Amino acid sequence: MEVLMPEPQIYVERTLAIIKPDVIGKEEEIEDLILRSGFHIIQKRKLQLSPEQCSNFYAEQFGKMFFPNLTAYMSSGPIVAMVLARNCAVSYWKELLGPSNSLRARITHPHSLRALYGTDELRNGLHGSLSISSAEKEIRFIFPEAILEPVPTGQRARDYLNLYVKPTLLAGLTALCKEKPADPM
Repeated sequence: MEVLMPEPQIYVERTLAIIKPDVIGKEEEIEDLILRSGFHIIQKRKLQLSPEQCSNFYAEQFGKMFFPNLTAYMSSGPIVAMVLARNCAVSYWKELLGPSNSLRARITHPHSLRALYGTDELRNGLHGSLSISSAEKEIRFIFPEAILEPVPTGQRARDYLNLYVKPTLLAGLTALCKEKPADPM
């Protein structure tokens, strides 16, 4: 009897997370929630952005009423920036964050990070990328040394697995079978 199994796929996406200045004291607690939500923290950096750097980072918001307050707030103290990875990282991170307005988040998404750690729309505790392309751009801004190569999919992923992963697994499992250890772990 043949069992139909879907072909394994590699889905790893990255997004940028920022713990904003007013909740930096809750860094460990927030990181624990991130890890328990299935994310991997690939890179982490504590830094303080200048008002000019904040203006460049939030350039898409330029011209909006809150822009001066946003750049002043984000440059008011240290932040913790993290590159998070997992399947569908951008959408899962946005879901974990909740609405950008923390007051609204407390009503509609009471267990979201912004409901728990934010105080209002501006001081919402955490930042999250809006899309995969904005995540790539923001990660390059905060982590200029980061190498963001596209994750292989389709035939390229199968070729990579066949060329590098399967031979290594086969060799390891063969050696394990030959040794037959009493406690393989």
